[in-house]
Amino acid sequence: MIIMTKLKLLTLFSLLFIGSVSFALSKENKNTDPFSPSSNIAWDAAQLNFVKSGDAKKGETLNKEKMCSLCHGNKGISNGRNWPNLAGQLANYTFKQMRDYKDNNREDSNPSSMMSMLANQLTDKEIADLAIYYSSLPLPEKQDEISLNSQIKEIIPLIKRGDGSRMLPACLSCHGAKAQGTLMDIPALAGQKAVYFKKTMNEFKNTVRHNDIYSRMRIIAKTLTDDEIDALTEYFATVYKYSDLEN
Repeated sequence: MIIMTKLKLLTLFSLLFIGSVSFALSKENKNTDPFSPSSNIAWDAAQLNFVKSGDAKKGETLNKEKMCSLCHGNKGISNGRNWPNLAGQLANYTFKQMRDYKDNNREDSNPSSMMSMLANQLTDKEIADLAIYYSSLPLPEKQDEISLNSQIKEIIPLIKRGDGSRMLPACLSCHGAKAQGTLMDIPALAGQKAVYFKKTMNEFKNTVRHNDIYSRMRIIAKTLTDDEIDALTEYFATVYKYSDLEN
C-alpha cells in the first residue's frame, strides 16, 4: 500500500512538472479573441441529458484510476488548501469546468495547464461520470457551532439580501438557500476550502479567470471590497456553523 501510494505521488509530481513545462506552450493555444465565448458549453436539452447520463459507479473508479483522489480525496473532500472540495458539487458545474479546462477556456492564477492536460486525457463521457459521482456525495459535514464575529455578521445582509445600491444580488439568490448550488451550473459554496474560495474570487476580480458565462462573477467580484471577500470566504467555508442560514 505504501509503495503504491509513493508510486502514485511520483506520478503526480511528474505530471505537475510536465504541466509546468507545458504552461508556456498552452498559452499559444489559448483563445485570446475578446469576442469569443467564455465557454463552449451551451446548456441545451441534449447537453443537460448527456451530463445526467453519467455513471456514478464509473466515476468513482475514474476518481481513483485517474488519480483525481490524490488532490480531491476519495470522497471528494480535498487533501489540500489549494484544491477545491468536489463532494456534493453540481454535476453540471463540474462538467463545465472540466470542459473549460479541456478547451483552454479556464485559466487560473496558478498554472492551469496541469488541469487542462488531465482533462484532455478524459472523454466527455468520463467527465460526465466523474461529475455525477461527485454530485452523489454529501457536502462537507456539519461542523461545531462557533460564535459569529463582527465581520461575518456584517456580511450576512449581502449574502441574504444583496446590495441594491451597488447592483449586487444576494449570494444565496443564485447559489441556493443553503449555498448548495442551483440552476444550470451555479456551484455549491457550502464548505468550500477557504484558500481556494478566496483565490477564485480574486481571480474573477482581476479577470485572471474568465470562463463565467455573461461575465457574471467578474462583474460581482470587481464590485466587492477585499474585506468583503475575506468575510465571504470565512462564511462559506464554515457555512454549516451558522444557524442564521436556517432562518
